[in-house]
Amino acid sequence: MEKIEANIVDVLGRKIFKGVVSFENGIIINLEERNDINSSVFILPGLINSHVHIESSMLTPLEFSRLAVRKGTVAVVSDPHEIANVLGKAGVEFMIENAKLSPMKFYFGAPSCVPATYFETSGFVLDSTDIDELLLRDNIYFLSEMMNFPGVIFEDKEVLDKIESAKKYGKPTDGHAPGLSGESLIKYADAGITTDHESSNVFEAEEKIKLGIKLQIREGSAAKNFDSLYTLIDKYPNDVMLCTDDSHPDDLIEKHIDELIRRGISKGVDFFNLISAATLNPVKHYNLNVGLLQQNDTADFIIVDNLSDFNVLETYINGQKVFANNTVNIKNIASLEINNFKRTSISVDDICIESKNNNSCRVIEAFDGELLTKEIVTEINEINGKLVSNIENDILKIVVVNRYDNSAKPSVGFIKGFGLKTGALAESIAHDSHNIISVGVDDESIVKAINEVIFHKGGIAAFNGKKTFSLPLNIAGLMTNQDGFEVAKIYKNLNSVAKEMGSVLKSPFMTLSFMALLVIPDLKLGDKGLFKINDYNFVDLFV
Repeated sequence: MEKIEANIVDVLGRKIFKGVVSFENGIIINLEERNDINSSVFILPGLINSHVHIESSMLTPLEFSRLAVRKGTVAVVSDPHEIANVLGKAGVEFMIENAKLSPMKFYFGAPSCVPATYFETSGFVLDSTDIDELLLRDNIYFLSEMMNFPGVIFEDKEVLDKIESAKKYGKPTDGHAPGLSGESLIKYADAGITTDHESSNVFEAEEKIKLGIKLQIREGSAAKNFDSLYTLIDKYPNDVMLCTDDSHPDDLIEKHIDELIRRGISKGVDFFNLISAATLNPVKHYNLNVGLLQQNDTADFIIVDNLSDFNVLETYINGQKVFANNTVNIKNIASLEINNFKRTSISVDDICIESKNNNSCRVIEAFDGELLTKEIVTEINEINGKLVSNIENDILKIVVVNRYDNSAKPSVGFIKGFGLKTGALAESIAHDSHNIISVGVDDESIVKAINEVIFHKGGIAAFNGKKTFSLPLNIAGLMTNQDGFEVAKIYKNLNSVAKEMGSVLKSPFMTLSFMALLVIPDLKLGDKGLFKINDYNFVDLFV
């Protein structure tokens, strides 16, 4: 039997006391209160990320876990939506099997929106029959975020059948409803949606909570909502969870859910409400087999230096010490490489846009730290009868190339907000269908960056006008077997290159990856053209 002397944080009892935690064979045997204990450290339940796409870390579940346990994360509720859009059920199975190589507790859902909409091309389609088969499995714990909220509101049978399957098997349905309000939101909630991580302000979040939807406060690499929403943790202590949604490897090395705990403490949030949001609340909502530092629970806990700095010293999962002395005790094992990538190289002719008598065009306007965009209309420059970027006014060309159909013509538009002065960026991470997306100052640079991604059958690339930098992603064009620290180093360098090229965004590749996400308002570019979510239809480039 192992014993740890510390200040014990009892989340359920909402108290802290000096004592001894005894555990054996992965189970908490006893918690003994003892005033004679002289320890400055604190022991508390391990942290849970209530909504994350592992693929966004560009790492396999195993390698993700090797970074996350350093930050006190013992479990994640994960939507394998990204890889499912590329590889269907085989992608979900890959995630489950790879996760078994790690002691971290992974709880995967059945991706509800593959594709996210039928207005784009994905690698696979998972229909209601497929979803029912997945939800029947014991290792599928919920129906993943229902991004097709118009389908719910307008009672699309296929969409509603997926939600009914979740109800049939007693599993919750995650939501995704940015900006949804009023009667539409009521209908969405009444359909059986139980969570939402897309709220960006208190009014939006409270409206959802009052309809019975649990709030997941998101702080990812692109969308950051904690500062806007943290006050709701104390106001609705039983209805809030914490998540990252999408977190890139350089951020994962620096911080995870532990950072939100630190920030909440510094802002004066009630400590037990804050910790409950990262432990008790997700356990109860998703019925997770994750210990809460109670007798007979699984021994999933962390040790921190104090309750202000909240530096994680040790992490235990099922009684196994997976992190201590700045060392991770999980081996990196290379996994099977699977992919779905049919595109061959493109040329400048493929992305030219012929000018017209009136070159007034719709332009996507992107914002730093936001997934939302808006439509602006402006006159586009032309040279020799072709529409071109306007670097001075930050109007750049954006291109999406279908990775699954080599005969498909690239989709081309214009975007404001990236600030590039030279070269181009490209990647095969393009939510949600993960076609190739690129932004650049001229056609030659865009083609150079895109063809670098195509050469590696997936990855991230930056061409600065002279040299190409890249991170190959040989698993579904989304992930790599490489060591997480090495991936973070390469990715961080790519971001630095992008900023040297003039990008004004904190995370340019993350922002770029969402410019093809048609289910987030307002104007986006998919592989089939410009799409306006508020109209729920395609729109012309020219006005």
